[in-house]
Amino acid sequence: MELEPIIKVDKLVKTYDGNNVVDGVSFEVKKGEIFGILGPNGAGKTTTLEMLEALRPIDGGVATIDGIDVAKKPKDIKNIIGIQLQSTAFYDKLTLREQLKMFGSLYGRTVDTEALLAKVQLTEKAKNYVEQLSGGQKQRFAIASTLVNNPKVLFLDEPTTGLDPQARRNLWDLIKEIRDEGITILLTTHYMDEAELLCDRLAIMDSGKIITIDTPHNLIQQLLARGFKKEQVVEQANLEDVFIDLTGKAIRD
Repeated sequence: MELEPIIKVDKLVKTYDGNNVVDGVSFEVKKGEIFGILGPNGAGKTTTLEMLEALRPIDGGVATIDGIDVAKKPKDIKNIIGIQLQSTAFYDKLTLREQLKMFGSLYGRTVDTEALLAKVQLTEKAKNYVEQLSGGQKQRFAIASTLVNNPKVLFLDEPTTGLDPQARRNLWDLIKEIRDEGITILLTTHYMDEAELLCDRLAIMDSGKIITIDTPHNLIQQLLARGFKKEQVVEQANLEDVFIDLTGKAIRD
């Protein structure tokens, strides 16, 4: 059965100094899928996300999430989404448990902090401050903080940048678990292996425009059908697999 779209974007535009940094972008994201937006720096990926998150005004076009017009009802949008930014700021002198409770109070919700911390494997860090966490732990806590209001859509902007292989793979597993719970995920990434593994479908952007949208498998097959070839030695493992095998899959906290 074809899934209904939960995000609809039609001819979205953002203009700075007379230049359209997002130039008539249109796409739909289905309920319960992981949808990726790929592109070089300056392609318009983050700006597109920030408009959908009601963090930047929309200069043209229409975007709706779960039937709600983003431009007309930004407060309603913020009640049904979770946002993990490239650099998320937290309070220095509140423990992880206290921060989650505070975030919940902002939404008028009672938060099961223990369940959230367990989901992101931070139970033992409940009484710690964010400044005491490793990079991977901070990213996992950032995702926990986005889940306090039980969002229908989760936005992840380059969620694994700077993480070591163990932390990166652990975050992939967490993202897939969240998707399997029925939450729709829209993410950006510069890692092609990450996009290929996680995304049900993806859009490739450049110069503010979407070039193509399809599944990772179909995009690869289309490239091969155009006659693309490269010298390749097929191995059953790569260097990252060697690294994980020798140092273990466990997260280093």
